[in-house]
Amino acid sequence: MDKDKGKKVVTLAYGCQMSERDAETLTQITRQEGYTSSDDLLNADLVIINTCCVRESAENKILGKIGELKKLKEKNPNLKIAISGCMVQQPGALERLQKRAPHIDIWAGTHNLHDFSALLHQAEQGAKVAEVWQEPKMPLESTPQAEKGKLQANVNIMYGCNNFCSYCIVPHVRGRERSRKPEEIIQEITDLVSSGCREVTLLGQNVNSYGKEFSPVYDFADLLHDVDQIPNLLRIRFITSHPKDLSDKLIETVAGGNKLCEHFHLPIQSGSNFILERMNRKYTREYYLSRVNKIHEILPKASLTTDIIVGFPGESEIDFEQTLEIMNMIHYSHAFTFMYSKRSGTLAAEMEDQISLDVKKRRLQRLMSVQNVKSLAWREEMIGKTYEILVEGPSRTNPERLVGRTRGNELVVFKGPSEFVGSLVNIRITEAGTWTLVGNIEE
Repeated sequence: MDKDKGKKVVTLAYGCQMSERDAETLTQITRQEGYTSSDDLLNADLVIINTCCVRESAENKILGKIGELKKLKEKNPNLKIAISGCMVQQPGALERLQKRAPHIDIWAGTHNLHDFSALLHQAEQGAKVAEVWQEPKMPLESTPQAEKGKLQANVNIMYGCNNFCSYCIVPHVRGRERSRKPEEIIQEITDLVSSGCREVTLLGQNVNSYGKEFSPVYDFADLLHDVDQIPNLLRIRFITSHPKDLSDKLIETVAGGNKLCEHFHLPIQSGSNFILERMNRKYTREYYLSRVNKIHEILPKASLTTDIIVGFPGESEIDFEQTLEIMNMIHYSHAFTFMYSKRSGTLAAEMEDQISLDVKKRRLQRLMSVQNVKSLAWREEMIGKTYEILVEGPSRTNPERLVGRTRGNELVVFKGPSEFVGSLVNIRITEAGTWTLVGNIEE
């Protein structure tokens, strides 16, 4: 391994937190092969791009980056480049991508992370390699666990999705739902805490359906309860929750926990029942509102965030107005808003009544304008109140200040000593912006 000393790897991740977690796994595998992490593309020995294909904009960014790397490869023929993740996993995508980017050394699908070390060895010997299984063949625990020594960590509790929303490519590239054993998850988190981790985010395409294949019954609420018992862990978050599977038991478990953060990311996608049915979301706006009401009944101070798609095929002005109506009814602290983007292989891509780009842009701007006002109003209501903050570290824009988050996942900037990093402090909010809060340490 001495000959490998000094080799550098740059890992780039696009898309969701699941993609970021996969990128961390790939980085850990390369460390076991003698590489050290770096941000310096110009002097890298290996570049890994873990891809996303959920939206066209993400794909375009990735294709642009792949093109940029060709120039680096021309300057440094010894550079190895690996492309992994959802974009590679799409049916028929590998051959198309290989023709477009012959300078890539390694292609790996979402089911092949565990095999990346072997692929890397082959590439280092000069081979061009591709491994894209259509179905997972290895045990869930066959890939490295989350990196130790960090304040915050993302922990996969399940993989895949069974919902088949008509716009979404995820079930086609990540497979069907598979839940990790609870004892494996708890042990991983316990090990992370022993190394200094204080906050974990439990990841799944739909965490609310965790454990459905288990017998006897052991569901996501049960897992949250058990993780909440781990000593020295300060906070537990989770993402993403499908509204159709959000149970009263889960909400009550969050309310009764000590470390479970009162924040629900609950994508609604549309406020129109007609569009929700076409999206195959399996709930109505009325059911969604009943879930929101139940959250606020049990947890009055809980914060809600959401995802919304505008311009879905067949969306009329009336359908869009119904989405705006929902936005005004529910006090989301933040909304992730997107224009509908065709994804090859999904039902929605073949639907008639596709919406023009101009209409989608106009609707997106209207939606964002409404939510920006709501987000600012939400944060202005926090002024003068005191919140418990987990201190994450210095601010990226102002190293003289610290940043942290409330239990509701609100970002707060304040002045304080560096030794506060990793601890809980009480901060009184003094200023509010659309995205960020400013405060002072409560004496």
